[in-house]
Amino acid sequence: MTNPLAAGSLSGKNVLVTGSSRGIGADTIRYFAGAGANVVINYRNKEARAVKLADEVRALGVQALVVGADLTDPASVAAMFATTKADLGDLDVLVLNASGGMESGMAEDYAMQLNRDAQVSVVEQALPLLHPGSRIVFVTSHQAHFIRTTPTMPEYVPVATSKRAGEDALRAKQDQFDAAGVEFVVVSGDMIEGTITATLLERANPGAISSRKESAGRLYNVGEFAAEVAAAAVDPIPEDHTRYVGDTSDFIAE
Repeated sequence: MTNPLAAGSLSGKNVLVTGSSRGIGADTIRYFAGAGANVVINYRNKEARAVKLADEVRALGVQALVVGADLTDPASVAAMFATTKADLGDLDVLVLNASGGMESGMAEDYAMQLNRDAQVSVVEQALPLLHPGSRIVFVTSHQAHFIRTTPTMPEYVPVATSKRAGEDALRAKQDQFDAAGVEFVVVSGDMIEGTITATLLERANPGAISSRKESAGRLYNVGEFAAEVAAAAVDPIPEDHTRYVGDTSDFIAE
């Protein structure tokens, strides 16, 4: 996959991507680093993967911080930003990529804790490091973005409803963002082949991926979707603050 960001276009910029030790987050980090940005790789429990990714992008001549943090723990989030400030000073881009809710063994309200409450907490603690012209990118799915008007698979409902709640909570901060000069955009993607979520949905609902692919015509893979997320950090923001990736014809707008 070709980097959507021009080489050197982000030299000297600082970017933090939550949940970036693997998958979409990791590829997003690669694109930013390839454009010259210093990066903060956040992980919850995949430290080895995060360290390996940091070594990979440092070879490009950029700084790469590896910071473990449980985003549902405000103290952990505060420590992450303290490290970021100490090493990089400020942030130009914050990508809210981390999400979940289909894991086993978690609290009943874990999806809402992570996909709504933690997203708000991360943004509130990040704002002092952001400056006029910086940007927040919130990553979600069509199944979550349109959940109020278009049903989704039962297995995904807790994730979809909590991610939409997180999106709504952040959109409610638009006046605050405007006052601080901080830009905000939502990236909503169709089902992404190769993600953990897609794998879990396929396991619970065999044929889910092939069915959605047939309906949509095609599905983006991890690298392709990550490229859209990276581009959303620099491209002009749509009037409704939403960048759609993939077919939306099966979803009903509000």
